[in-house]
Amino acid sequence: MSIIFSEKVKLIRISEGLSQKDFSELTGISINTIKGYEHREKEISSPNLHLVTSNPRLEKYTLWLMTGKVCPEAGQISPEVEDIAGDYGKTGTDTK
Repeated sequence: MSIIFSEKVKLIRISEGLSQKDFSELTGISINTIKGYEHREKEISSPNLHLVTSNPRLEKYTLWLMTGKVCPEAGQISPEVEDIAGDYGKTGTDTK
């Protein structure tokens, strides 16, 4: 079963350590819209998907968000890969 876009956007937000308010300010998507996505009341619109994927801080998730695939050598990761890379950078070992 694939994860829907709104669930993926929530995973990205959490992985980046952002509150809903911070994510709203970063992307320009209203906080009420973000809450609607996260409560599965609505699916992300194309314009808002573009706001996420074109944001310099978040563009590293574009391939995963759109296809479910990653390509770390091209800088395209998933929230899970980001967590592992962060742990590796802190400890010098893969702690997951």
